[in-house]
Amino acid sequence: MKIGILREGKVPIDKRVALTPQHASALQQIFSCTVVVQPSTIRAIADEEYVSAGIPLQEDLRDCDVLFGVKEVPIDQLIPNKTYFFFSHTYKKQPYNAKLLKACVERNIRLIDYELLTKNGVRVVAFGRFAGLVGAYNGLRGWGEKYGQYKLKPAHECKDMEEMFAQLQGIDWPSDVRILLTGKGRVASGAVETLKASGIPQISPDEVAGYEGCFWSQLDVEEYYKTSDGRPFDRKELFTDPSGYESNFMRYAPFAKLYIAGHYYDSRAPFIFTREDAKRVDFAISYVADISCDIDGPVASTLRASTIADPFYGYLASEEKEVAHDNPDAIGVMAVDNLPCELPRDASLSFGSDLMIHVIPALFNGDEEGVLERATECTEGALTDKYAYLQAYIDQA
Repeated sequence: MKIGILREGKVPIDKRVALTPQHASALQQIFSCTVVVQPSTIRAIADEEYVSAGIPLQEDLRDCDVLFGVKEVPIDQLIPNKTYFFFSHTYKKQPYNAKLLKACVERNIRLIDYELLTKNGVRVVAFGRFAGLVGAYNGLRGWGEKYGQYKLKPAHECKDMEEMFAQLQGIDWPSDVRILLTGKGRVASGAVETLKASGIPQISPDEVAGYEGCFWSQLDVEEYYKTSDGRPFDRKELFTDPSGYESNFMRYAPFAKLYIAGHYYDSRAPFIFTREDAKRVDFAISYVADISCDIDGPVASTLRASTIADPFYGYLASEEKEVAHDNPDAIGVMAVDNLPCELPRDASLSFGSDLMIHVIPALFNGDEEGVLERATECTEGALTDKYAYLQAYIDQA
């Protein structure tokens, strides 16, 4: 088997890579296969690092059997009759990628989507941790910029996570840096790492109302949602059918200033806070780092995604509109939607390690656990049975 590592072709550019030189070298040794890498001037890991690890550069990958990328592969770069791994953003019928999935079917490509790779119902590869790591850092950085209380180096200017964490050392955190974090998954766990590195004290949700000074507190769904009729909270019921639930975020919003949204959001679930909530006199949140970044969704201040180059804007709740980040009456907003790209070396190393553990073996053992089969959207010129519901979606492309 010959495996190719793709150069990212989507714009805006992405510096991440699915397999680092260490992973590629180990892959060759363990599975006795051949690995090549497409040259790239934008990748965070230089071509020379691959060559030094014994991985040759190869521009034309048509002789490869399997191709690994990160983001969507541009349609004009798709090679027929290959197995591709990348984030296709199609299984939810995202309208902007219908033509991509249709092209994969027409070109007899086996498309395996990273987002669909699971074991026991749990995703096995993701960049969520790094979204959380950088998102929490950007929230602290944005606060410092808006209020002029301290200054942090942008994460994308740091060599790696270690340098990013070093920026947080020695800061005398202002007493009004009072932080709420929602979520308990990969994203929120990454945010927790950053908050712990900051040295800001952690307190329990029950302590939020009466605590003096700076803090951070992590809210799980039992804290930020409640039943609409006062009946006991049932976590399983919430995830199955959230229609009988409402936000409980206002229990905490009067006592915190910076909100980090690190939760997974189901479109059927209640909003965390609405535009009307943000207008309330007792709504004290003045900065939101929305890692989840659902536009016009559960976090009312997120009007649009922002960018790594221009990560911050303001939300004027009284008029429900975007204003300048430094507007004194505005809620500051950080809503970058490609946060892992700010730490591309660390993110690539972590992602590739997950691939090596949970996914790569399936290419060589006949997919004995069905990991690849569950994540295959199309093969042999047709959608697979599991994803047949996407037929109308691609027919209209």
